[in-house]
Amino acid sequence: MKIAVMSDSTAYISKDDRERYNIHMVPLSVIFDDASYQEEIDITTEEFYKKMKSTKDLPSTSQPSIGYVTKKLESLAEHFDAVISIHLSSGISGTYQTVTSAGEMVDGIEVITFDSEISCMVQGFYAIEAAKLAKEGKSVNEIMDRLHEMKQSIRAYFMVDDLTNLQRGGRLSGAQALIGSLLQVKPILHFQNKLIVPFEKIRTRKKAIHRMMGMLEDEAEGNELRVVFIHGNDEASAKQLEQQFKEKYPNAETSISYFGPVIGTHLGEGAVGIGWYKK
Repeated sequence: MKIAVMSDSTAYISKDDRERYNIHMVPLSVIFDDASYQEEIDITTEEFYKKMKSTKDLPSTSQPSIGYVTKKLESLAEHFDAVISIHLSSGISGTYQTVTSAGEMVDGIEVITFDSEISCMVQGFYAIEAAKLAKEGKSVNEIMDRLHEMKQSIRAYFMVDDLTNLQRGGRLSGAQALIGSLLQVKPILHFQNKLIVPFEKIRTRKKAIHRMMGMLEDEAEGNELRVVFIHGNDEASAKQLEQQFKEKYPNAETSISYFGPVIGTHLGEGAVGIGWYKK
């Protein structure tokens, strides 16, 4: 059985890695005024953050249309017997449900959707692992079993400089955002039950990052981890955290990623995230 692996653009898997692992992608879009841009295709992350600074109103975001996804699946059906499609949390986007519905409309290919219950490159971990296993000739069931196993150890924490975008975009309750802005709190956020919720309230950015690094280092003791450091248009800071971690845990597998246009719309510039799982 020939198995394809697909994800959406919010995994922010680099183009090189998508080509290396043969991962197919459906893009979400960011909308400035009336102009819609498919991320990773029509607009780069650098262009997005530059445009954000010069735009008064917060852009909006949209999931891929069911028609677009259907055509993508029909194209895959010409070459594959099945596709495992891995998507950002269904609690913050309808993309997972759209792909599930499109899969029921397409003949000639089995479509298995997987709700990562998370986003960004931590979601990308699932796609890369699935693609590696598919290349090794593993069955759909074997690949899905591994993804569910990974879910037990995957962790991700992030902080934003300002909660306003999350609140305005409907990804965090207004009351929580108001409290954060009044007290100048830098809450650490995480995904729980598929939603973005506060994990811990911390007063300063420096202390919040220190706390996230501490949780990572606790997990790294005695475990073989794959780690990603994620930034909102501040790669130098992410590399600094990576270097700091590698000095203590030189054998850990680490990488740098970014909050692209769709997720960056909600988190804003300057966001920092750390994600990992046990290999």
